Amino acid sequence: MSHDFDKAYWETHWADGHEVRPALPAHPALQEEIAGLPAGTALDAGAGEGAEASWLADKGWQVTAVDISATALARAARLPRQEGVGSLAWVEADLADWEPAQQFDLVATFYAHPAMPQHSFYERIARWVAPGGTLLIVGHHDDHGHAHGETHPSTAVTRPDQIRALFDSAEWVVHVAEVRARTVAGGGGHGVQLRDVIARLERI
Repeated sequence: MSHDFDKAYWETHWADGHEVRPALPAHPALQEEIAGLPAGTALDAGAGEGAEASWLADKGWQVTAVDISATALARAARLPRQEGVGSLAWVEADLADWEPAQQFDLVATFYAHPAMPQHSFYERIARWVAPGGTLLIVGHHDDHGHAHGETHPSTAVTRPDQIRALFDSAEWVVHVAEVRARTVAGGGGHGVQLRDVIARLERI
């Protein structure tokens, strides 16, 4: 199966049946991997419905949340927020050509797929990490589809060894690059096991 991950695709994706679904919690890897970091500036690259961006803001981060889909961002903006903690700015833009005005202490991405190869996307957003900052990648594992039967295009998956090779330079320290399995609720109340690639890197 192949997709053109353009604006039309993502508007259809977020509009198709998502209105009746309750908001999902932030991905567990977010808290697991940044628990020891002081709150600073953060970019959520491909923010979707905003669970991770909202979590970061509620922990005191100054968050810029970017997504190509106006539908997703409208839903994200309705999430409840803790007043007087961090800040959160929603930006509708295509990450394949958008450029931020600054670098960030944290750049995080969760299953984001722009209209460009997956690893080129990771290289692109890595440029936006400030020296001493963190890049957190959560992606679909290249294992020929999750247990629930969804097969992701070859341009939208990754493996830990590929991420290590991508950032094999004196500029980066790879603290974590591994596959983690987790179970989420699926249709009919059945548990569905997902296999995610989790990578946390520090820019020197």
